[in-house]
Amino acid sequence: MKVKTRDFGEIEVSEENIIFFKEGIPGFDEEKEFIIILNEDEDNPFHHLQSVKNPNLSFIIINPFEVFKDYDIIIPQTAIDKLKIEKPEDVLIYSIVVVPEDIRKMTANLLGPIVINHKKRLGKQVILEDSRYSTKHFIFAQDFQEEVK
Repeated sequence: MKVKTRDFGEIEVSEENIIFFKEGIPGFDEEKEFIIILNEDEDNPFHHLQSVKNPNLSFIIINPFEVFKDYDIIIPQTAIDKLKIEKPEDVLIYSIVVVPEDIRKMTANLLGPIVINHKKRLGKQVILEDSRYSTKHFIFAQDFQEEVK
C-alpha cells in the first residue's frame, strides 16, 4: 500500500509493517496505525514513526539503548498484557525525540518509551514509574547531558 509522508513523499509499505496503537499515542488518540521508517545510514540512530493516515504526523525516534548506554527499564505488566508480549526478543523500544532550532539541545523522552511487540504488530507509549528518567534527556555533548529543567 502507499503511504503519504511529510518527509519522504509517497512511499510503498507492506501492510505487514503497520503497527497498531489501540490507544493511539498521548495527544494523538485518533491515530492508531503507524509505520517505522528506518534510516538507511547505520551510523545515524534517528528513524521516523509515521502515521499511516496523516502525512503530517511523524515522530523522530531513536533506540534509547544505542544512545544512552545505561538506560534500563522494566516494562509494566499492564503494558506487557496489552501488547501480548510473550518473549523479550519480540519487543522493540524507541524514544521520541524533540529537535529544537539549536540541535545541540535535542532531547529524548526516556520516561515515555514507545514499546512495540513486532510479532503481533502492537504498539503503545508507556509511561514509566522510574524517577531516573524524564521526558527531556539531552542526546548530544556532555555539556547537555543533564536533564532539562
